[in-house]
Amino acid sequence: RQKSALAVPLSDLIARLFRVPPSVVVTCARGSSAHAATFAKHLIERRLAIPVVAAAPVIFTAYHRDLRLKGQLFLVISQSGRSDDLIEAACSARRSGALLAAVVNEVKSPLAEVCDIVLPLGAGPERAVAATKSFIASLAALLRLVSLWSGDESLRTAIDRLPVRLAEAAKLNWSSAIQALSTAPSLVVIGRGPTLAIAREAALKLKELAGLHSEAFSGAEFLHGPVALVGANYPVLMFVPSDETAPGLRRLVADLRSRGANLFCADPAGGISSGLPALPPDHSDADALCLIQSFYKMAAQLATARGVDPDRPRHLQKITRTR
Repeated sequence: RQKSALAVPLSDLIARLFRVPPSVVVTCARGSSAHAATFAKHLIERRLAIPVVAAAPVIFTAYHRDLRLKGQLFLVISQSGRSDDLIEAACSARRSGALLAAVVNEVKSPLAEVCDIVLPLGAGPERAVAATKSFIASLAALLRLVSLWSGDESLRTAIDRLPVRLAEAAKLNWSSAIQALSTAPSLVVIGRGPTLAIAREAALKLKELAGLHSEAFSGAEFLHGPVALVGANYPVLMFVPSDETAPGLRRLVADLRSRGANLFCADPAGGISSGLPALPPDHSDADALCLIQSFYKMAAQLATARGVDPDRPRHLQKITRTR
């Protein structure tokens, strides 16, 4: 559905971006969508060399300031398109002369109405409280945007292979991590490059679905202080990318093992022994989506093991409205 739904609006957006090339892209999102924005930052900076910054909605909602965004791309990501702060941020960006693009599942939402271009996720009705398929759909939509904008044919063909690969990733068994994680008081999740967004999303889902405190870090940032947390009772979940950043994470694995860490690693290239199973590498950016797909299945199982109903997370509702 997504490929067909995005054909016309993506063509329109790319034409505008070529006509008036932005010097910066500003993202605006909350929750899982903010992690999708992290993925957008990786894609756009790596593939297009355009800096990407995350807007702080409080600047628009509480401080009532408009940013100087004339001619820039303002990319808003929201499954529901109903969060008041994102709508206010988009209205501010419009006043400032930015080009507004909304990545949304609900194309008839208030956010979509105020944006120049609407990029539909095509994920269908969302029944679970925690966003899962809509997160993967957000990443896929961003892959499509960047493949067209950059003219990357290898990325475009990798997207065409994603449906089959995601189905295969959902079949992988990560249950080897459940026993250790079900009794852990906390854990850390690590990624880098295309998997930093995946690590952040996984940490959020562990909180939401399983009631398990978790923090996400880049592999490099983790060494700047948080490594002091490592111990046998503090598990580490690592998503190893299939690109140039992988060797650094594998060195980190060796270092953490020497410190007695309880490690669970998913490495598509198979460079880490006794890890969580992952599909063989295909394209480094598309591979990241397959890793979070495998994780989601395990997260639901982990929630059950911890006595939590993953369909009824505590204190959460489907649409969160903030200002």
